[in-house]
Amino acid sequence: MIGTKSVLAVIPARGGSKGLPRKNILELAGKPMVAWSIEAAQRSNFIDRVVLSSEDEAIIATAKQWGCEVPFVRPVELAGDEAPTSAALLHALDNLGRQYDYLVLLQPTSPLREARDIDQCIEKCHQSEAPACVSVTETDKNPAWMFYLEGQQRLEPVLGTWDFPTRRQDLRPSFVLNGAVYVADTAWFKQNHTFLDRKTIAHPMPKERSLDIDTELDLKLVQAILENQPMTR
Repeated sequence: MIGTKSVLAVIPARGGSKGLPRKNILELAGKPMVAWSIEAAQRSNFIDRVVLSSEDEAIIATAKQWGCEVPFVRPVELAGDEAPTSAALLHALDNLGRQYDYLVLLQPTSPLREARDIDQCIEKCHQSEAPACVSVTETDKNPAWMFYLEGQQRLEPVLGTWDFPTRRQDLRPSFVLNGAVYVADTAWFKQNHTFLDRKTIAHPMPKERSLDIDTELDLKLVQAILENQPMTR
């Protein structure tokens, strides 16, 4: 709990990943990938309950082995490529038997995220009385220097203007969602079905804990980081 508010963490892990098959239970520095998120949630000072949402028997069995509660099986229709994560979260909220004040989404593809990152997001959301808080990291390239290709050759500025600074130090820092931590007031989330809104606040995280695994290259990079630079968690 934080103050008088109860906190639920949901780890969504479906079995049908195409970019990196079975990625949620692939071994990563001696643990299945999903275990990194389970352990981070278990170390949180504020999370009261950690549950897995999955339709996959192998993922469910693995999560249970690592001490994660699996109180339900996600319906197959909520586990397809087109099914939004919000639908799986709403299903979880409707099938737990009790209400929680805060909802925390922890994607298993962010194994470098630590308990302190989770707690700082929850704390910031609570203290500011914001409806939601999401983790972000500073971008390597500023959107002022990004372009679309019209007809595969003509440059078209993403921001719609050619009037931008030519020196890096003159650019305003820009941030991107890193996918590590999403926190929301549960009642607000159930009404809006999203963590992102004009009132959402951000919690910046360093790049070294912001890697999101989607490809084999991502997996190898995170594997190398964990094996060569062990982290205190």
